[in-house]
Amino acid sequence: MNCTIGFTYFGEEKTNYMNSIHALITFCLISTQVAAQLSVVAPGAQLKKLPATFAFSEGPAVNKKGDIYFTDQPNDKIWKYDTKGKLTLFMDKTGRSNGLYFDQKGNLIACADEKDELWSISPDKKVTVLLSLFEGKRLNGPNDLWIDAKGGIYFTDPYYQREYWDRKQPDIAGQKVYYLRKGESAPIIVEDGVVKPNGIVGTPDGKYLYVADIAANKTYRFEINADGSLKNKQEFVPQGSDGMTLDSEGNLYITGNGVTVYDNTGKKLGNIPVSKSWTGNVCFGGKDRKLLFITASEGVYTLRMRVRGVE
Repeated sequence: MNCTIGFTYFGEEKTNYMNSIHALITFCLISTQVAAQLSVVAPGAQLKKLPATFAFSEGPAVNKKGDIYFTDQPNDKIWKYDTKGKLTLFMDKTGRSNGLYFDQKGNLIACADEKDELWSISPDKKVTVLLSLFEGKRLNGPNDLWIDAKGGIYFTDPYYQREYWDRKQPDIAGQKVYYLRKGESAPIIVEDGVVKPNGIVGTPDGKYLYVADIAANKTYRFEINADGSLKNKQEFVPQGSDGMTLDSEGNLYITGNGVTVYDNTGKKLGNIPVSKSWTGNVCFGGKDRKLLFITASEGVYTLRMRVRGVE
């Protein structure tokens, strides 16, 4: 992990300065050691922070080339981190996009919660609104999404009061998980028994869907029916999450306090400490899909992995 200290304190603040340095060094050592102990991390790999600061980074998604797109939600921007490590601004004025996911045609599907919509953003930045209302009512605020092999979109709809909204309470009772079938304009409710759904991800074979209940601090696994509905809800791990991802071995990566990794039976493999701030989301990218990309509040981090991503 890159931990650079390059400032000086004098006078009465010297003790606080030394305590801060000790805490920073301890964090760096623990981060490197713990990451190295995880079997999913590449041997000798260290957590690296990108030299950029954001208001709140979120929603990383990878395209077919391995480039990663992510949001700076408070600043209403989408950034691109390409396979060569170059960071560029992809789009400004994004409808306050949060969670992102690429569809099979290369369009970036976004949870645009300025007006609580789902957007499709083409490679040339043309915006198509896929969904704006449910049964004539404004959604709570689409937060995270996953697209299945059929092109159907699963998305979570928690309510987080935004300062830029003209309302102070939700129009829809409850916070639910929806499924929008490809080509349709109205979603169906597939789960309404969670308190506040947030992170969501499905397995590449289309058999299982994971949904995090961030308020209840639980993550559930569902079986997916042929019509996109869900069955056999089971508590997978006693930990909620913001964003989530899966790797090629079926391990689940949960965010919040760093990145916690569970195997496909729910056994905890370990934790990757990231920063003192909230770790919001995670995905795999790079040409080989072995670069773990982590959005953690003001910072963005990368870590080389032994395993590949599947999204």
